[in-house]
Amino acid sequence: MASKKKVHAFVRVKPTDDFAHEMIKYGNDNKSIDIHLKKDTRRGVVNNQQTDWSFKLDGVLHDASQDLVYETVAKDVVSQALDGYNGTIMCYGQTGAGKTYTMTGASENYKHRGILPRALQQVFRMIKERPTHAITVRVSYLEIYNESLFDLLSTLPYVGPSVTPMTIVENPQGIFIKGLSVHLTSQEEDAFSLLFEGETNRIIASHTLNKNSSRSHCIFTIYVEAHSRTLSDEKYITSKINLVDLAGSERLGKSGSEGHVLKEATYINKSLSFLEQAIIALGDQKRDHIPFRQCKLTHALKDSLGGNCNMVLITNIYGEAAQLEETLSSLRFASRMKLVTTEPAINEKYDAERMVKNLEKELSLLKQELALHNSLANRPLVTYDPMDEIQIAEINSQVRRYLEGTLDEIDIINLRQIQEVFNQFRVVLSQQEQEVESALRRKYTLIDKNDFATISAVHKAGLVDVDGHLVGESDGHGFGLGVIPFSAKPGKKSKAKKTFKELSVPLRKEGASSPVSGKDLDMISTSKTLLVLSVKDGDVKDMLSRERETSSIEPPTSSSPKEESRLARPGTPPSRPVAFEDFKNDRGSEINRIFKENKSILNERRRRASETIQHINTIKREIDVTKEALNFQKSLREKQGQYENKGLMIIDEEEFLLILKLKDLKKQYRSQYQDLRDLRAEIQYCQRLVDQCRQRLLMEFDIWYNESFVIPEDMQVALRLGSSIRPGMVPVNRIVSLGEDDQDRFSQIQQTVLPEAPESISFVNAKVKTAQKQNYLKTMMGLQQAHRK
Repeated sequence: MASKKKVHAFVRVKPTDDFAHEMIKYGNDNKSIDIHLKKDTRRGVVNNQQTDWSFKLDGVLHDASQDLVYETVAKDVVSQALDGYNGTIMCYGQTGAGKTYTMTGASENYKHRGILPRALQQVFRMIKERPTHAITVRVSYLEIYNESLFDLLSTLPYVGPSVTPMTIVENPQGIFIKGLSVHLTSQEEDAFSLLFEGETNRIIASHTLNKNSSRSHCIFTIYVEAHSRTLSDEKYITSKINLVDLAGSERLGKSGSEGHVLKEATYINKSLSFLEQAIIALGDQKRDHIPFRQCKLTHALKDSLGGNCNMVLITNIYGEAAQLEETLSSLRFASRMKLVTTEPAINEKYDAERMVKNLEKELSLLKQELALHNSLANRPLVTYDPMDEIQIAEINSQVRRYLEGTLDEIDIINLRQIQEVFNQFRVVLSQQEQEVESALRRKYTLIDKNDFATISAVHKAGLVDVDGHLVGESDGHGFGLGVIPFSAKPGKKSKAKKTFKELSVPLRKEGASSPVSGKDLDMISTSKTLLVLSVKDGDVKDMLSRERETSSIEPPTSSSPKEESRLARPGTPPSRPVAFEDFKNDRGSEINRIFKENKSILNERRRRASETIQHINTIKREIDVTKEALNFQKSLREKQGQYENKGLMIIDEEEFLLILKLKDLKKQYRSQYQDLRDLRAEIQYCQRLVDQCRQRLLMEFDIWYNESFVIPEDMQVALRLGSSIRPGMVPVNRIVSLGEDDQDRFSQIQQTVLPEAPESISFVNAKVKTAQKQNYLKTMMGLQQAHRK
């Protein structure tokens, strides 16, 4: 059972030179904060204004570094997430109070990174410390802007924008966002790249209190899934960490927001008000209904607010006297959040594939145990496997002979045979019923007793006797029921027969939907089948003929100079896949050739490694067999008595040969294993070459595509006239300034940052790649704008 625990609430005070020491005081335990306001003398002598407030919290972070904040607030939550507990860390406060700095930090300085990048580092560090588990990490980045959901990672080339709007969906497993992309990250650098990609897509604006104010709520989620490598248990654990950066509450009189920024502030304040209402309801034990669906923010955080997770709130406040009213409001929210209880529990799931394997293994052991029990009880051999077709056919034959009377009894061996005998009884009974019904249908036309219209028509036709019974043909045993067949009076066409022909349409066969005789029904059903087949064959022929006509049509060739120039430089660029095939055959043919050669070498090395692994496994099995035989020989020698000569053990020739064979097999095993290590090193090197060739091929294609179809022709001239501009770049004075070279900047960062923090390499690499991508996108945007002009 999950144990209940309170939400942890911390307060972080933004550093300022104008700190209100007389109004804001901290407790000695650094877990309480007292607010004192002077009375307003303008209210007169009778003044009941409250002037003192005291708030009990889990910690007050004043002039605290980013390291101390993370160690105090987030480290335990992230650590428990790898044990299967969900976690949520939320930053709340007034606009400009430092929420985004606390959550994300300053990406320009590695030391000032926030909770989010530190949490990613801790997750991957702990994964390396747990080699006994196979742990996968996925991330997503959600933005809630003006009560609309947006995927901050949709700008990635393999994601793309969603056609349908994203929605919040509830299921027994919790809350998930339909349409939100979730990305697998195997390395720390990949996770940082996704984080920086999402940060560049966030919506920010400027007002009086904050030049870079976040105008949306953002939720960065880390999904963790851990499978044990050592245990064969089908259970595995999952967890997720929600890192929530809320937009700041605004007092419009102080922020001075206008126009579109004012509309954004209205949505922000409204959603934060609904969040506070949900928190108040969660803190009240008597409340049955919690208003989670009032806004997208509370709905998306439903399983985090008071649910199955470790919840931590960081309230960011100002330390200045001018912002004391907003500080009081934020502290009230923190104290209300401390009243909320959560029930964190380990999220265990079951791997269906592994569960099937374990059940099959258990089934095999149970069969062996049953076989041992039968042998001890002197029972005949019993098979517990499912019956095959031959055994089922034999049981069917026995059942038929038993029903015919040629077999007195059926031998019963096990329960499975009993079930199959009853099943074959059902099959035989069903076949006999069908045979009887088909015989009746061939001889008679059956009429439904409840079809009074048909019975009335037959009565009028004179096909019934005085008592109202239908007259049938004699079969030698009595009179049958049904309509007299035409063969009863072959020589004449009686009036009744004629009347029957006229009234054959209303006659309705039992169980059939068309009022026709059995022979006519067979003919019509056959004709319908032929008709359908003919239509299908016709459609197929038409389709094949249309394909032949289409394939025989060749694209018209044009000899006019206009059309030739249009083919050389089309007004509408071709699709990238088509252009990529042309590029591989033309300008990128050499790189593509090298890529294919490296790929073939890599595949050949992998094949050799696979063969070596198979050979190693064969040798290992031989070693095991040899060891068993040697142990058997040793045990046999010990039973028969050991012989010594001058202190040396005397063994027989067979045991000696086994020892030599085992020694030779171990030597082969070590040699093959060394070859496998060498092959794996070669595979790793070849894989690196293939990745480099692939990246180079894609980069050259992007440059060629932009030069061929995006950059205007007048700029192509500037690129061709022997200038010092690299391929893929544009003149600096024509479009945009690209700034200093990214490689130079990366070298400077390496010289300044890496000696002090060696673990920052992933952070820095991701930041540099994101900056390169942004510069490239800005350049392409400038080119497109210039092309439109």
